[in-house]
Amino acid sequence: MTVTPFRVTGLDIGKTFVELARKNAAQAGVRAEFREGNASQMPFAANSFDLLVCRAAFKNFSAPEKALAEMRRVLRPGGTGVIIDLRRDAPMTEIKRYVDGSHLSAWNRLFTLLTFRFMLLKRAYTKEQLEKMVDAAGFRKAEVRTNEIGMEAWFEK
Repeated sequence: MTVTPFRVTGLDIGKTFVELARKNAAQAGVRAEFREGNASQMPFAANSFDLLVCRAAFKNFSAPEKALAEMRRVLRPGGTGVIIDLRRDAPMTEIKRYVDGSHLSAWNRLFTLLTFRFMLLKRAYTKEQLEKMVDAAGFRKAEVRTNEIGMEAWFEK
């Protein structure tokens, strides 16, 4: 059996998160590179990646359309990308169920619920908004799927 080598690269706009990711990867024995940078101006060459994953961050991007254009630029032809994030119309009953299942203290549960309600949901997109942005980015194939509180946008260059 031949094992195909692969490389893992992480990108975050925050220096502290990049340093923390490096430390955690080293402690876990995981070989990965972490870079500081903005999703709307990625510090990578065109056609660099076979797979791109953006998790719980897309709603926070100041220029989401530029970020999608960059995702398309850095994916190799045939490469796949996925955005996993909260959806704006997620019902608070489902968010409460999610938070209650997180085994947090009562205080942290309350704080987390308030954060979802008054910050995160306001930044999130609806399925229709995300579909429109992904379609406009010019990917060969794209699909947005929803779940209880979030959504996944799958796209292919």
